[in-house]
Amino acid sequence: MGELMTEKHVKYILSVEKKKDDFESVVMEHLRVNGAYWGLTTLDILGKLDAVDQDEVVSWIMQCQHESGGFGGNIGHDPHILYTLSAIQVLALFDKIDVLDVENVANYIASLQNEDGSFSGDMWGEIDTRFSYIAICSLALLHRLDKINVERAVKYIVSCKNLDGGFGCTPGAESHAGQIFCCVGALAITGSLHHVDKDLLGWWLCERQVKSGGLNGRPEKLPDVCYSWWVLSSLILIDRVHWIDKGKLVNFILDCQDKENGGISDRPDDAVDVFHTYFGVAGLSLLEFPGLKAIDPAYALPVEVVNRIFLGK
Repeated sequence: MGELMTEKHVKYILSVEKKKDDFESVVMEHLRVNGAYWGLTTLDILGKLDAVDQDEVVSWIMQCQHESGGFGGNIGHDPHILYTLSAIQVLALFDKIDVLDVENVANYIASLQNEDGSFSGDMWGEIDTRFSYIAICSLALLHRLDKINVERAVKYIVSCKNLDGGFGCTPGAESHAGQIFCCVGALAITGSLHHVDKDLLGWWLCERQVKSGGLNGRPEKLPDVCYSWWVLSSLILIDRVHWIDKGKLVNFILDCQDKENGGISDRPDDAVDVFHTYFGVAGLSLLEFPGLKAIDPAYALPVEVVNRIFLGK
């Protein structure tokens, strides 16, 4: 088994925030709250969350909130459900959810549920099963699932199930590993996994592993480190993770490291970024790689954080 360059990955993540004029930082300007979630969760899995100034992060996150209760991707940006979940997750990492006006945030999320049970991402009305997962995950973390019609939300997700066992972004859309995670994760959180054909979906998901050991998101696509999360978490939630070759996947992720400067890329020898660094480390955590904190496959947060929220531990 190869080596995980932990210290270099920590150094890389901390450097991204400092270099505000770099290309990577500029192109992430509109989703910096997502970037904070990816980077900080990676640090926590690596056991290095104390490398950042907690008060500074929490203060900045709260400046991204709108009167509506939702969060933008950065200060002064429009609110969207995507950034709202990331903000909640970052606050959860630091055990700071209590700084939120929970009712205000929960009401914002609930306002985005449509009559058919689906969710819009923001006031402009785009519908996607990603937003169903985000709404359900966010409200569960806030202990406010009662704010929405859970039964209709589940019914809409099930309507996006395909003949191959997978799920798409809307009814009739093709199966995609990212959407499958969103749908399976939402069904897991709401206790509705009985709607999933676990063998059929498990077969579709394990077929995503290619010769290099990496996973792709759809048939005939190249492998990508981020699917180490989307596919693995789904397989774990339906108890079919033993259907893939874990050792080959570990090696694929480790081969995507920049061993000199830190960070993980989508494929070996490509440029690294915070997004793939997070999904690579999170994937290794799901694979029980030595020295990493365990991550919850449904909530995408360290297990100890999830236990603190739901069990008070």
